[in-house]
Amino acid sequence: MVALATVAALPSAVAAQPALAAPPAPPANAPYLNPRLPVSKRVDDLLRRMTLEEKVGQMTQAERGAVDENRDQITELKLGSILSGGGSAPADNTPEGWADMVDAYQSKALATRLRIPLIYGIDSVHGHGNLVGATVFPHNIGMGATRNPGLVREQQKITAKETRATGPQWIFGPCVCVVRDLRWGRSYEAYGEAPGLVAEMETGIEGFQGRRPGDMKRPEHVLATVKHYAGDGDTVFGSSTTEGYTLDQGVTVTDRRTFMKVNVAPYVTAVKKYRVGSVMPSFSSVDWKEDGVGNPVKMHAHKELLTGVLKGKIGFDGFVISDWAAIQQIPGDYATQVRTSVNAGVDMFMEPYSAPQFVETLLAEVRAGRVKTSRIDDAVRRILKAKFELGLFERPYTDRRYAKTIGSPAHRAVARRAVAESQVLLKNRGRALPLKRNEKIYVAGVNADDMGNQAGGWTVTWQGQSGDIIPGTTILDGIRQYSKNVTYSEDASAPTAGSDVGIVVVGETPYAEGVGDVGNGHTLDLSDADKANIDTVCTAVETCVVLDVAGRPQIVTDRLAKMDAFVMSWLPGSEGAGVADVLFGKRPFKGRLPVSWPRSEDQEPINIGDRKYDPLFPYGYGLRTRGGHRH
Repeated sequence: MVALATVAALPSAVAAQPALAAPPAPPANAPYLNPRLPVSKRVDDLLRRMTLEEKVGQMTQAERGAVDENRDQITELKLGSILSGGGSAPADNTPEGWADMVDAYQSKALATRLRIPLIYGIDSVHGHGNLVGATVFPHNIGMGATRNPGLVREQQKITAKETRATGPQWIFGPCVCVVRDLRWGRSYEAYGEAPGLVAEMETGIEGFQGRRPGDMKRPEHVLATVKHYAGDGDTVFGSSTTEGYTLDQGVTVTDRRTFMKVNVAPYVTAVKKYRVGSVMPSFSSVDWKEDGVGNPVKMHAHKELLTGVLKGKIGFDGFVISDWAAIQQIPGDYATQVRTSVNAGVDMFMEPYSAPQFVETLLAEVRAGRVKTSRIDDAVRRILKAKFELGLFERPYTDRRYAKTIGSPAHRAVARRAVAESQVLLKNRGRALPLKRNEKIYVAGVNADDMGNQAGGWTVTWQGQSGDIIPGTTILDGIRQYSKNVTYSEDASAPTAGSDVGIVVVGETPYAEGVGDVGNGHTLDLSDADKANIDTVCTAVETCVVLDVAGRPQIVTDRLAKMDAFVMSWLPGSEGAGVADVLFGKRPFKGRLPVSWPRSEDQEPINIGDRKYDPLFPYGYGLRTRGGHRH
């Protein structure tokens, strides 16, 4: 609130300028308003009509929390975009509440002279996670384990449909980072450690945007964003200077050839194969070995990689959106930060609580000649292109026709199948799995019956939270669908006598971004409570199955011998019953590790192709079972 009050006190860019006669409103038959004309002609016509203030406004994105109490700021600043950060939702967190809010903001944008509509962005990274009641899918690392690009496409089409039906037309996803160190708190946002696997899973872009250029106009599609360009999963441990982070927002130390092969490769696929509409740079920096280590450059300031490689060599013709206040990490005062990032190739600026200051500063930089008008025109041209392609000039308000499908049984069925296909069977001694129906089952562990824990970060709030936060089925609910003889004891204190099978569910509690970095209050080790539950149940019950509900592999080396079966369940989302579907053989185990499983925390980073490669379980490992119940 302090930040908000500070922003409110800043003079608007409009107020800062001398009063001038307002430019005339465009005629009703202006070419840019004609949907039959090609997008390029419409963009050219609109750009010619725009003042510098209108152009800079289009380059500015504010957080809804900064404008909600004074929505006229949208009109006054001529804002091009609004976003909802993680957990930023209307008081009425329902599909109707979302759509009404977005439409109210849109009406303020349409009150401007040129009536240029807003584009509204949101982090629907595993479903429309900010909306209570949406279908919540497994996080990307679990989807990478499915090795099923068609399923990823279907997942993201549902996410797009549920998101756009509530107002936002733009998703900050998918993350196409290549995770090279599992100590990173964003590991679960990656599809895996191999660039080829990440590229294979980029079918999700098609699910978001559609297969043809005209598909984004349809109410079941959105503009996609690949992030975080580039190298964010490959930073050096201890290189971050943000708060207590160790890896997130750190430095990637590499040579150009390796960087292109490992970190940039997924973006080539996104641009050339899927025509992705926007790209978000990383908070991280790159330090080239060729010129000596010690001079890292922030990605938001990296003209070589943003303009030279992304827009030049790769041929990206969409727009670059900055990450959350990320330009403020560039060295120098605010004017230097703005100038440097614009000139490097950033087109739209996510300045959540400093939009008025950003507008004022960029106008001053252009008028002083430190930012060329040609660079401004290039940025605005890219942004307008996306808005025309989304059909926002013809249909600026929310098309709510698919609102009733949000969280529907059909959508949840796809999520449940995704959960089942993501499960990786790592050990199965004596064919412990699949289980028989109606065996006497003893279940232990908090994560067996905690919806928030199994959904992970980016669910309702930025960091996520434990507890009953969204509708769905927990893993325990799923087990009870197959057996009526279930005893649940969170801490394994209930008697185990008479149980045929013990299922211990271990894992993590929610976190997001660098808050989850190992060394920032987190470890890859199992908790003492989880270890105790394994020891108790696996000693007392003849057949012992352990499930790991976590965003990344955990260290199980010293407990593995006690388990008859071990399953990596990842962060399954709202449909925990999908885990039970494979435990009881309704669906086969066929997931494969998208990352290498370390023997110890000290073994990180470990990746396929390393010279001394000796993980506990290798990349691609996964035992299979046949479908069909065992009787």
